Amino acid sequence: MESEIVTDINPPEVNEVALVPILQSKRPRSHGKRTKLSCLTVFLSDIHLGTAESKADEVVEFLKHIRCRKLVLNGDIIDGWALRRGGRWRSSHSRVIRKLLKMTENDGAELIYLRGNHDDILERLLPLAFGRLQFLKEYIHLSPTGKRYLVVHGDGFDSVSTNHKWIASLGSVGYDFLLQVNRYYNIWRAWRGKEYFSISKLVKAKVKSAVAFVDHYEELLQDLARHKQCQGIICGHIHTPEDKQIGNIHYLNSGDWVESLTAIIEHLDGRMELVNYGEFIARFQQQDENGSSGDPK
Repeated sequence: MESEIVTDINPPEVNEVALVPILQSKRPRSHGKRTKLSCLTVFLSDIHLGTAESKADEVVEFLKHIRCRKLVLNGDIIDGWALRRGGRWRSSHSRVIRKLLKMTENDGAELIYLRGNHDDILERLLPLAFGRLQFLKEYIHLSPTGKRYLVVHGDGFDSVSTNHKWIASLGSVGYDFLLQVNRYYNIWRAWRGKEYFSISKLVKAKVKSAVAFVDHYEELLQDLARHKQCQGIICGHIHTPEDKQIGNIHYLNSGDWVESLTAIIEHLDGRMELVNYGEFIARFQQQDENGSSGDPK
């Protein structure tokens, strides 16, 4: 049975200034003001709140630099699997939730939460709406450019997640262990003055079956977008950020906030941009230091 899809039928017009000043940064400074990027929509996925590896502080800092009309949380925001295994909910995780709700209250942003496989407990409640907050399974986003984007977490096209959940759970435990090893390894690397290195990304790149899985996953989601009469698809799930055009389908994967620290921003002109947290924050830091009020490049 085909799931219900909610469509944004009134895409906003492009008529706002891209950047507006805010009064204070996370770390107060004696001089200068920090800037916020004004945009239409932000897409985030795979934050995995409830795990030790979730970069919750970075999520909050990223959102403090954003003013958007719509925020789409594309699955695995809260990791129910980890919490059931005894994962610890930290105060930084609560700050993410508070920041998201603040954006709906103070900025008037619409908040759309799409279920993933790690927060699949929501499945039995969908669809559900509270004011400006909606919980859905799928969503069709209309861009000011006229393009239709199907937004879905993507686990439905992972046969392990859908048909062999116990294997997926076991794989999740293994992935968490690999991340813990990676964390201590990078503490050692930092002590040696070396850059961050991702062991899991190396494994993905080296294992042919993993590369083939990602390629097949992308193909299936592109076919789904065509079936839904969409010109693009925005997904998450596989922790592999991507922005590419294949044929007539614009494929976007928002990545994750465990290792990649990436998100998708829809700018006021309808342009989609895959952004990396470190590079994004660096734009603003440079602008703040220069005392400029223009758009950070």
